[in-house]
Amino acid sequence: MTLDPALRQRIETLLADHRVVLFMKGSPDMPQCGFSAKAAGLLGGLGVEYAHVNVLADPEIREGIKAYGNWPTIPQLYIGGELVGGSDIIDEMANSGELNQALGLPPVDRTPPRDVTVTPAAAEMLRGALADAGADAALALAIDVRFQPRFQIAAADPKAIAVECEGLRIQFDPASARRADGITIDWVDDLRGKGLAIDNPNAPKAVGALSPAEAAARVRDGALTLVDVRPPDERAAASVTVPFEVLDGDARRTLEALPKGTALAFLCHSGQRSRQAAEHFRGLGFTEVYNVEGGIDAWSTEVDGSIPRY
Repeated sequence: MTLDPALRQRIETLLADHRVVLFMKGSPDMPQCGFSAKAAGLLGGLGVEYAHVNVLADPEIREGIKAYGNWPTIPQLYIGGELVGGSDIIDEMANSGELNQALGLPPVDRTPPRDVTVTPAAAEMLRGALADAGADAALALAIDVRFQPRFQIAAADPKAIAVECEGLRIQFDPASARRADGITIDWVDDLRGKGLAIDNPNAPKAVGALSPAEAAARVRDGALTLVDVRPPDERAAASVTVPFEVLDGDARRTLEALPKGTALAFLCHSGQRSRQAAEHFRGLGFTEVYNVEGGIDAWSTEVDGSIPRY
């Protein structure tokens, strides 16, 4: 494919404006293919700031970026304007520590996770899966930024970060190893269904619920940051005064950079959009996240509107 000069300029401008760019299918919050999800998860796990381009929303870029870097598949990672590669290469570099080096991050912590427990029932099932996979197979456990676990059969790697439990060797990528301290791997057959179940004490708690009155009281005490997710025009049209932060532009990045123990509550018109925002921040690792039930409608009837905004 001959690359149109205007399209080449678009790509080069994008790469010049952002040091790290991931061309992917979907977005980091909602990837549209497993390879894109893996690449975004690895970058997210490192806490690195990067721009992303959803090629599904821009067919011209989707085909153009393949020609630009002479790389036929998506995702593609660029650092400093240079093509790094696709999902497999990103994974290999993350495991070896090369990705940290390329991004200017501290060296990879290769300490194995501590206190990993595999129950006898789970060990039996996992040994059976390994036996069917061949002599060179190994168990690999990935735990993504939302603390969702994924077991897979992978090639045995003697250099991988690994633990041994119940006669099994389990490999981890560096980010997953940090999220795996204290996990228990069990085999269950109950109301949850039949399969492996992982209890992870590091996972953020589920999104909680606060009434407007409870949220207002905690804001007054300085124990809660309240975030209004309504767009500016919707906030401007409302007559209710709420002591909120906002989720617009740079404010979003500021909130995402707060310590993960910061108590956050989210509010919108009726409580639906705010729950989605709360789930997003929970997925980022925030450990105390709430949704204000009933939104601004409930706030207007339950809380004194004279609380000053800061």
